[in-house]
Amino acid sequence: MLMDQMEPPVAKLTLLLAALFGATGVALGALAAHGLKAKLAQNLLEAFKTGVHYQQVHALALLGIGLLALHVGQSRALSVSASMMVVGIVFFSGSLYWLALGGPRWLGPVTPLGGTLLIGAWIALAVAVLKIP
Repeated sequence: MLMDQMEPPVAKLTLLLAALFGATGVALGALAAHGLKAKLAQNLLEAFKTGVHYQQVHALALLGIGLLALHVGQSRALSVSASMMVVGIVFFSGSLYWLALGGPRWLGPVTPLGGTLLIGAWIALAVAVLKIP
C-alpha cells in the first residue's frame, strides 16, 4: 500500500513514541550508570537497568511497527501491537524504575502485567505480519 493510503497519524504517533522511548531510555541508562550506581543497592540498580533494557528493545520494536505501518498500511493488528507495546513499556519499565527508586511495593504486580502486555504486543505483531499479502 502506498504511504498516502494509510492512516499517517497512527504510524506517525508510533514512530514518535519510539523516538521518545529511545531517547528517554538512553537518558535513564546514563542515570543508572553515573547517577544511581553509588546510591542504590545492587539488586535495585539491576532492576532499574532491566527496565532500561526492556524500554530500549521495545522502542526499537515500536520503530519497526511504525515503519511496517508506513510500508504495508495500518491494520488493526498493528494498532493493537503498538498500543500494547506502549502500555507494556510504561507498566513494565516504569514500575521497575519506580520500585528501584523506592516507590510503593504495591507496584510489584504491575511489572508482570507490563510483561504480559509486551508478550501480547509481539503476538499481535505476528498476526499483523501473517495478514500481509
